[in-house]
Amino acid sequence: RIDMLSTGIKTPVGIKIIGPDLSVLQKVGKEIEGTLNMLPETKSAMGDRAMGGYYLDFDIDREEAARYGLTVGDVQDVIQSAIGGMNITETVEGLERYPVNLRYARALRSTPEDLERMLIPTPTGVQIPIAQVADLTIRRGPPSIKSENSLADTWIYVDITTSDIGGYVERAKKIVAEQVEIPPGYTVLWSGQYEYMQQANARMRLAAPLVLILIFLLLYFNFKTLLEPLVVMASVPFALVGGAWLIYLMGYNLSVAVDVGFIALAGVAAEIGVLVLTFIGHEVERKRAELGRLLSSAEIFQAVLDGTSQRVRAIAMTAAAIIAGLLPIMWSSGTGSSVMQRIAAPMVGGMLTTLVVCLVIVPVFYGMILQIKEKGAVRAATKAQAVETAS
Repeated sequence: RIDMLSTGIKTPVGIKIIGPDLSVLQKVGKEIEGTLNMLPETKSAMGDRAMGGYYLDFDIDREEAARYGLTVGDVQDVIQSAIGGMNITETVEGLERYPVNLRYARALRSTPEDLERMLIPTPTGVQIPIAQVADLTIRRGPPSIKSENSLADTWIYVDITTSDIGGYVERAKKIVAEQVEIPPGYTVLWSGQYEYMQQANARMRLAAPLVLILIFLLLYFNFKTLLEPLVVMASVPFALVGGAWLIYLMGYNLSVAVDVGFIALAGVAAEIGVLVLTFIGHEVERKRAELGRLLSSAEIFQAVLDGTSQRVRAIAMTAAAIIAGLLPIMWSSGTGSSVMQRIAAPMVGGMLTTLVVCLVIVPVFYGMILQIKEKGAVRAATKAQAVETAS
């Protein structure tokens, strides 16, 4: 999974507590863990135990070791070889090589009392038990130490019952801030799929405006005026309404996949709007050329109706083909279907409202604008003619 590879957290939501003291990290982690378990959407919250291990420490007494002519290194060498083991040679078995490790037998090193009787040779030839020169103490310590930004940290793994990761984290942040006191010098980071989602959302906040700007520029280069691009861009939000309805009915939350579906729907809606306006414009120009004059309001309305009628079948077939192609994705249940369904849902629902917007609302709105422009042009032509006649 991408989020696990990038953040290291195996659960949908993870918390990283960063600070210098491992014992404080464990204390804060337990408090946050208990607080999150009170949320109804929390399935389980389990944190690392920064101090959950047991260690046997050899505290070497330098003065006692010096009385026997031993250095700290001499004692440590015996500890390493007798308890930890040391490779002294290797055996060759055909093409295979195996190291030979030498250390005390298990029966001689299984308890602290046995280890205290472990013998150390001195320069005089006398062997003494290690208890003469070192104290053996069992202490608590971290089973493993994680670090981030050069500081130790501990992780809390949170599994949730809801698919609204963003909403859950916002509620969890609020309750943690209210009930858990974070000491100075310690930082709480929210990770897991939430962190990956935040990074993707940041990219989408940059990509979505760029897509809309690019669509507007392409429309401007196509029509060479600002009127038609503005009409098309104003109709796009209304075309997206059907996608929002279907997302709501299916219980999906806003996500990167849903955003991608809406971006694709916006492109299709803009394309269909361009086709409708293009054919309306061609029909208006044809009628002007046919009549040899500016058109009246009724004639413009008829030209809009004729131009739109020429594209009804093509637009309906386009919408039907898109919906028919995406319905199998909506009904699928295999691997990756949850992501693909959220991409397809805005397209399926949005194509229904795109049909209504592009075949009804956009032609009427564009026709009203053409009527206003035509009346302005008629008044300007009449005024110019009157001035010419008077002169």
